[in-house]
This record gives sequence, structure tokens and C-alpha cells, in this order.
Amino acid sequence: MSAPAPLRASPILATVDFDRDGIQHGFLRLPYSRDDSAWGSVVIPITVVRNGTGPTALLTGANHGDEYEGPLALFDLAASLRPEDVTGRVIIVPAMNQPAFAAGTRTSPIDRGNLNRSFPGRPDGTVTEKIADYFQRVLLPMADVVLDFHSGGKTLDFLPFCAAHILPAEGEEVRAQEARAFELVEAFGAPFSVRMLEIDAIGMYDTAAEEMGKVFVTTELGGGGTATARTIRIARDGLRNLLVAAGILKGEVPKAATRWLDMPDSDCFVFAEDGGLVEFCADLGDPVTKGEPVARLWPTGRTGVAPAILPAGRSGILCARHVPGIVKPGDCLAVVGVEVPGAEDMEGPGPREIEEIA
Repeated sequence: MSAPAPLRASPILATVDFDRDGIQHGFLRLPYSRDDSAWGSVVIPITVVRNGTGPTALLTGANHGDEYEGPLALFDLAASLRPEDVTGRVIIVPAMNQPAFAAGTRTSPIDRGNLNRSFPGRPDGTVTEKIADYFQRVLLPMADVVLDFHSGGKTLDFLPFCAAHILPAEGEEVRAQEARAFELVEAFGAPFSVRMLEIDAIGMYDTAAEEMGKVFVTTELGGGGTATARTIRIARDGLRNLLVAAGILKGEVPKAATRWLDMPDSDCFVFAEDGGLVEFCADLGDPVTKGEPVARLWPTGRTGVAPAILPAGRSGILCARHVPGIVKPGDCLAVVGVEVPGAEDMEGPGPREIEEIA
């Protein structure tokens, strides 16, 4: 049997030198020939700040293009961070799925690719697969710590939380990797913190980083296709707190009063079985009771018809809800979380979250 052919080099070219001290603002340039630009490119902004030896943080936003807290915090950091502030290296990519970010869509308008389901990617694949391949084979191997910002995009709104994963592999190194990630979650200092257990993590950026042994942290900060002053502040403060805790920035991490949530099973999720106009019976952060209505779904095709009642599958607090008001069959309408003690008081795996929807 012949050996498999080696992977070709990535077609993406970086206009920055990752090993040079100082600050560089440049692009990842991916050739993309199209009707309106025969020798065109997809250009992804990138900043590299390096000062001597030390850990490397890879900071990313707009993995999904309609999520804005991360890009806002990262464009701000790229404009303000100075080499003398850094020990080691910071790689900042505010919009890793640049085509989706420019279009304000979750997936790429070029190939409909969901970047967070496209890893490890292919150097000879679609535009989205080529971007995933570059992160997989070039950027992730450089990193010690990875922070990937997410929020609810145009179809969900979350209580703002920071999270890391319960890792499925065994061994002392894996447990140390997992513990370090949860330390950085706590340092981030979001109002809520979650220990996530992914049920189907195939193709995710998260999985690619974790399987390389990287310390991976993520967020869900608001949503609704916009960002608020509060969620932007949480993103900016949390970003700097994490870099301090990682030993890359000088300073102290303030003690934050984060609240831990458990999302242990599918009973946390409420799905629409029919389309209609949703009326929520609770707001984000409100308590809900198992069996009681969390939402009512009104049919829109005729008047005089009673709404369908959608009960909570467990008691807790409403930590995510669907936006906008018109829903389709199969849409996730709500997520209920159960508040638990701080991570240091937990037994077993602690809070968990079912895989990210969609």
C-alpha cells in the first residue's frame, strides 16, 4: 500500500512575521478568484505583538460572522496593546471568518461553510476549509492559550458567560490542561461561568485546539445580532484579565463574583415543534419551574387559535432565548441552566453544557 500523499502547503500568505519582536498589523491573504475580481483575495486582518520569550495567546473573534463582542474587544486590543506591555506573544484575529463577518451572517456567503464545523480543514478545499486548515496547521501550533469569543448571533441571546470544556481523554497532562482552562475561565470574570461537556465536538475549532494540548477558553456573551455596552465591557475586561492570568500581561486579576451554571442534559433545551410567533413567559435570568410554561407559541396563519404551551424540562434560570420573534420548526427557543456552587465546591465533572446548537 502506497503512503498517503503529503498535504500541500496552505495557499494563505501572512504579511506579518510571527517571530519578530514589536507590533505588526497585517493580513492573512487567501487567493480567491471570482466574477468581480479575477485575481482577488480574501484578506483577514491580523495583529502580532511580541516581546521576547514567553507564552503565546491566540485570540479570535467572528468564528461565526454575526457575533460582535469578540471583534470589538479584539480590534480595541490590537489598537492599544504595546510590545512593552507583553511578555511573550499575542496573535489577534478579530474576524477569523472574514467573509461571514463582512456579510453579517453566521456562515460564509461564499460557500455556506460553518467555520466552527470545518476543522481540520483542507488546503485544497473550499474557502472556509482553507481558513480552517491555516489555523489548524499554522496558528494553533504556535499557541499556548486560545481564547475564541462567541455570542448568540442573530438567533440566540445568552446570559453572558465564559466557559471551558470537560476533556474526554484521560491522563495527568489532560487533567492539568483542563484545570488550567477553568482557572482562566474564573480569571476572565464573566457574570456566569460554565464547564462545558460537548456531546458532538467533531469539526470544532475548540476540539482542534484541545487535541493539540492547548488551553482553550470560549464565551457566549449576549447576542441578538448586536452588542451592548455591558457585554462589550465584559469582553474587554475579561480579555485583559485572561492575558494577565496567562502571564502575558503585567497586573493583577480582580476577584470576580462569577456564578456557575450547570446544563446537564437535553431537558435544559426547549425546541419548537411548529412555527409561529413566540411569547416568552420569563426573561433572561428569571427563575423557571419544571413543567411550567417557559414560552407560548402562537400560530400565525389564522386568528382564534390558542397558542401551544412550551414547558420547561427542568427548574432553574433562563440562560438563553431565541431571537427574533418568529420561529420555525426545530428552532431552539430557550435554554435553562441550574445554578450550582463555585467550581471549588463541586464534585464530579461539575457544570456541563450540551453541544452548541446549529
